[in-house]
Amino acid sequence: MKKNNHQKSIHSGVKEIAKMANVSIATVDRVLHNRAGVAPSTKRRIHRIIKELDYKPNIIASRLASRKVFHFAVLIPAVSDETDFWQGPLNGVIRAEKTIKEYGVKIDFYFFDISNRNSFVEQSHKVFNNNVDGVLLAPSFINEAKIFTEECRKNKVPYVLIDSNIPHEENLCYIGPHLFRSGLLGAQLVNLMLGEEGEILIVNIAHEVDDHNYLLEIEQGFRSYFSYRDLHPDIHKIDLRQTDYASIAKSLDKIFRTKDTPIAVFVTNSRVNIVARYFEEAKIEIELLIGFDFINKNIEYLKKGIIDVLICHKSEEQGYKGIMALYQHLVLEETVENIHFMPIDIITSENCEFYSN
Repeated sequence: MKKNNHQKSIHSGVKEIAKMANVSIATVDRVLHNRAGVAPSTKRRIHRIIKELDYKPNIIASRLASRKVFHFAVLIPAVSDETDFWQGPLNGVIRAEKTIKEYGVKIDFYFFDISNRNSFVEQSHKVFNNNVDGVLLAPSFINEAKIFTEECRKNKVPYVLIDSNIPHEENLCYIGPHLFRSGLLGAQLVNLMLGEEGEILIVNIAHEVDDHNYLLEIEQGFRSYFSYRDLHPDIHKIDLRQTDYASIAKSLDKIFRTKDTPIAVFVTNSRVNIVARYFEEAKIEIELLIGFDFINKNIEYLKKGIIDVLICHKSEEQGYKGIMALYQHLVLEETVENIHFMPIDIITSENCEFYSN
């Protein structure tokens, strides 16, 4: 007897679980029906994947029977020459799409220029020109993002925030780093490695520093570490709004070509590699350079020993978990945890080969 479409899709779900668990379909079937003959470690691995996918044959069959297509909009920055950070979340979204597309989920992408707020506005308007049931959003421009999320609420469209949160929002959930504590950690590393001696320079690199909430939260966390402990290091800050290399090098020259220069530099985002390039080309050595994010250019300078520490937040997992949260809420009609903080990982040249986003 031929299988109907519902049975085929359920079988396909079992096949996907088997592929992810690296076991046979028969093994997955034994676990689903609680039959003997499966090693405990394999059973735990399969159950973990089933939980992650929220695999429920009866619910999935019901959704397939309705023939409803769920449209998810992904509004995130485009990968640029300056930073490939957003390749991580994009990879996570694509991975999630492959997992759930057979269950009636279609994902539409809207990429904006992270250096251009008008680009965000333009792409956000396009979202509601099409069918949309849920949104994955990176709120890079806070004021414009608030206008967009208000439109989501008016249209009763749930939205998930990644990478940075917007306070007091009625979002479905936030999946990303605890930015304040990420700053605290950066300061703790500086204090542990260098003590209170010498000048510390905080570097914010963004066209719209004042509107990038995540930079300000990280900086606040960094400074708070010392104030909490009644420590008083010499901390200075520079906001670099021209993000091309020549402009940044010119600004850093004014600081590091003087007699008294910082011994530690804390860069509040993934553009730490630009500062590292400056130090390399200018042949300047400092005691400590810390920045964020496990991206190719940063890894290169980490391995060279110019960047000392990268603080990382599993960017690919943010994209993946964000889409799966929309899937869980809209397709499976289940409750979603409102805040899911990602790990705050410390990566150095010694352990970078064993890390992935």
